[in-house]
Amino acid sequence: MPVPVPRQRDTPATESGQAVLYTAAPAATGTGVAQATPQPPRTTQPPAPQTPAPHTSQLTLLVIEDDPAGGLTIPEILDADGHRIRLRTARNLTEAERLLTPDVHCILLDLSLPDTSARMPGATATATATGTATATATTTAVDQLLALRQVLRLAPHHAVLVLTGEDDAERAAEAVRVGAQDFLFRDELDGRLLSRAIRYAVERKRADIAQYKLAESKLRAQENARLERGLLPTPLLEGSDLRFAARYRPGRSRALLGGDFYDTVRTPDGTVHAMIGDVCGHGPDEAALGVELRIAWRALTLAGLCGDDLLATLQEVLEVERPCEEIFATLCTVDIAPDGRRAGLCLAGHPAPLISRPGRRARLLPYENSGPALGLLPRARWPRRQVELGGSWSLMLYTDGLIEGHIGEGKERLGQDGMVDMINRHLDRGLSGEALLEASVTEARRLNGGELTDDVAVVLLSRAEG
Repeated sequence: MPVPVPRQRDTPATESGQAVLYTAAPAATGTGVAQATPQPPRTTQPPAPQTPAPHTSQLTLLVIEDDPAGGLTIPEILDADGHRIRLRTARNLTEAERLLTPDVHCILLDLSLPDTSARMPGATATATATGTATATATTTAVDQLLALRQVLRLAPHHAVLVLTGEDDAERAAEAVRVGAQDFLFRDELDGRLLSRAIRYAVERKRADIAQYKLAESKLRAQENARLERGLLPTPLLEGSDLRFAARYRPGRSRALLGGDFYDTVRTPDGTVHAMIGDVCGHGPDEAALGVELRIAWRALTLAGLCGDDLLATLQEVLEVERPCEEIFATLCTVDIAPDGRRAGLCLAGHPAPLISRPGRRARLLPYENSGPALGLLPRARWPRRQVELGGSWSLMLYTDGLIEGHIGEGKERLGQDGMVDMINRHLDRGLSGEALLEASVTEARRLNGGELTDDVAVVLLSRAEG
């Protein structure tokens, strides 16, 4: 038997401006009539927009209509499991907003709801600019679905059905184009049709939201990739016989960049300059500071600075740009002579590079007499050490994220010695360049039992003497 929609206007709570919740209770024995059960009035307005509860709970339908005669009758409706769908009614959008709690899954809007354009900010602006008559005419011509548009703004995550007469099919179809999931004709309303329409509308809305999130995720990934390509450096090695490879993996989940940074440039005299650094910390401020230091290093290097003078100037940049005085950065710089057989090395609290030569085991370059990290000591000095490279070699610069991962479940870390052994194993397999770096980072993650928590940057420069 049809269930009359309870009229809130007949209750004192409605007259006092408070909306009352109703649920369609099971029919009383022997009567076959569902009774309206009042719920406690809501005294606070829920935050908007509300997100509907998961579909595992009983379905709830919010009906928004204002039939002066109270003649709109909602038939008994059941969900797919045979449970009665709960009903709530509101006679205007203000009451609907109060009743739009997270357990509402679907909204049934009567398109004959009185025009509420006078309360719309757009209509007020139009009336102010062009006069009340013009605003009214525009609303009548353009905003026949104004109530629906307001509902869609109020409940962007809810399924919405619209109810209208058969003689208004064109407006009903337009309602679907605007954003409603489906439309129903008032004269054809029955329990089976409405039950099916509600279920389809809820599932269709869920599918639409999932599709939107997927598209948004793909777009964000594309934008992130573009941004990352812009933030990571492009090596300037034109005219050099050195080969370059790099790997970068931020430690923060979904981050574009961490506090690690690197760069490589060739100056007009033929010298190849390379550097790698690490700003302490893992937040966006540290990542931004790393990018600033990298750009400053490139500009100063191309301007002719090297060694201690370069690092002293970079420390001044860090002291000005860092968000707090506790922030410091480690740095390793290498300047390789035009003939490629020797290099100058400066370390500012950073791990020493690793060098490998054909027929010899890879080893760390000497790291005695290194200077402090940038930002720790005022007027610090960074000695430059001369290093013989030889004819054919590979030089690997890295940050401590590669060596501070754990080995298995214990507290033991990979460390520099473990990294050297790992690199030698990969060299014995004949790996070089990009493949060597990829295998090294992958093995460090495997030994750690999962993703490395710190940022990882690795740069590999190689030379093969003809």
